[in-house]
Amino acid sequence: MRILVGEVREPSTRLTIVDTPSVVTITNDLGQSRVLHLTGREESIDVENIPIAVTATRDGDRLIVLYHVEQNRDVRWTYTPSTNPKRLSVEAQLIERGKDGDKATRVYDAGLMTDVAAAPQPGTAPSSAGSRPPGLPGAPAPESFDQRPNAEFVGLKNIGVLVEDLGPEARACGLRQDAIEDAVAKRLTAGGLSVRKNSDEDTYVYVNIITTSLPSGTCVSRYDAFLYTHATSKLSYHERPVLVQVSLMHRGGIGASAAGPHGASVVRGLEGYVDVFVSQIRDANK
Repeated sequence: MRILVGEVREPSTRLTIVDTPSVVTITNDLGQSRVLHLTGREESIDVENIPIAVTATRDGDRLIVLYHVEQNRDVRWTYTPSTNPKRLSVEAQLIERGKDGDKATRVYDAGLMTDVAAAPQPGTAPSSAGSRPPGLPGAPAPESFDQRPNAEFVGLKNIGVLVEDLGPEARACGLRQDAIEDAVAKRLTAGGLSVRKNSDEDTYVYVNIITTSLPSGTCVSRYDAFLYTHATSKLSYHERPVLVQVSLMHRGGIGASAAGPHGASVVRGLEGYVDVFVSQIRDANK
């Protein structure tokens, strides 16, 4: 097994590929993973809760993943590692009616790691999630906490909304910051929450969208919705508790379409993610 880790400094993005002879797992910086079988045969995977046919193959050191997004339109992703210098190149290319179209490439500073976590030694029992090592003499007892499922949402009634500023390409593709903020706030309000717009105080929904416009007129957007809060925490390397930002939930996806319907398509995707947030909060407070 080999693990390819790539990182782009600006904007900060991390990509991890766990590559075995028959299966590859691709994980982005947000912890979202996609498992693909390197059989060269078509399989179905869920992308933004929509089943999409995909074919994954290997060509030497390269990984080639072909997404069949709609009739006569595919998107081919090619992952190419290099050793001198150590880099990971990721190329996305549109294929329309069997002909190669526009493409975009992102190059990651990459490292190649061959060591993976060691398996438990024979005769040793793996630790369970609920087990704790015996306390040291004189050590304070661990602080008790609410271990119920979704306990972090209990009592949550007020929530902020913050939409990151959009770039010129996003605006050219029909995305509007105020419209996105209004759509997110409307979904949260419908879920019984009191909403503060343009606020990142306490607990809030943060929306970030990165859009690329291809010469063919196709718009490609990466859009993410986070549910953030703030808490004090005692870090292992710090003497006193500090205020930290905590991600309670996250959903994200990629959408590609013509400029005309692109903005509405991205908003619909974000609304679906916010509905998931609202459902989790509502269930925790029943």
